[in-house]
Amino acid sequence: MKTIMKIYIDAMGGDFAPEAPVKGTIEALRRWPDLEVILAGKLDEVEPFLTDCDDVRSRITLEDAPEVITNHESPVMGVRRKTHSATVQGMLKLRDGEADGFVSAGSTGATLAGGMFRLGRIPGIERPALAPLMPNGKGHFLLIDCGANVDCKPEYLAQFGIMGDAYMKGVMGMKNPRVGLINIGAEAEKGNALVKETYPLMEKAPYNFVGNVEARDITNDQADVLVADGFSGNLVLKFMEGVAMTLMGIIKKEMMADTRGKIAGLIGKPAFRRVKKTMDYTEIGGAPLLGVQGAVVKAHGSSNAKAFTSAIGQCKKMIDGKVVDIIREGVAAMNTEA
Repeated sequence: MKTIMKIYIDAMGGDFAPEAPVKGTIEALRRWPDLEVILAGKLDEVEPFLTDCDDVRSRITLEDAPEVITNHESPVMGVRRKTHSATVQGMLKLRDGEADGFVSAGSTGATLAGGMFRLGRIPGIERPALAPLMPNGKGHFLLIDCGANVDCKPEYLAQFGIMGDAYMKGVMGMKNPRVGLINIGAEAEKGNALVKETYPLMEKAPYNFVGNVEARDITNDQADVLVADGFSGNLVLKFMEGVAMTLMGIIKKEMMADTRGKIAGLIGKPAFRRVKKTMDYTEIGGAPLLGVQGAVVKAHGSSNAKAFTSAIGQCKKMIDGKVVDIIREGVAAMNTEA
């Protein structure tokens, strides 16, 4: 008997809501027959986008969530006050076992606050972390944290390694992921006080720690999981996004500069398409919120329908891969060794 998986979808989050989340959800249901969803939002705005999905409509449960926590309000206050928002209702459904996962393209802060205060942290985890997959030329690495925890303690970073290790095992199918610590030098004694104190903790942790990784080696396949405090991780994330956009713009401009460039561009078009696909966030979908008691994926705020479908698929892989259970076991092992 096939097990049915149910994912709670925030239909009102993101720049293109509710159209993108709803259309992305419909495509996900067509792609994965074992999937059911709870689609939550302002019903009068959501229902017009459900007119052409008779083939999957029976697997959609609509839930009225008239309140929306925006990016312009305090995430914590929003979670406390707007109890009829999809963020709060979804986290409670996940906590109570009425849903297996949660996906939203809405406020990152609200998703983090909802995960911490409504869903709850895995016992032993000090701070949940956001962890996007990033391209490195040979595949992808996991960057953890990318902004959820600007100020960190060494214990947090060591636990980020556990969470990243669990994700790469459960979702990406890696047997022994390499975990590195982002630093200004490869030597153990390099760095500020935070990374110097973190290094020996990661050496003793129950994962494959490969040492410090300098910024220039981040995309050189030095590690499968790269650990950073949220401040540094967010700088890495935004810088990589900016460099990718700049490079693609320069290449396009030079290809159109003269006849030889246009001919080369025509010949190389299939290769450029593959490069663009590798750099395209819509192929990944979003960043998992690791460390909370359930599978939570924060999709990009500018997600289109394709990106939202990918985010749902990412959440599905987290559930199938039992990522939360692996993190729980890893934290228990670290605490036992300590």
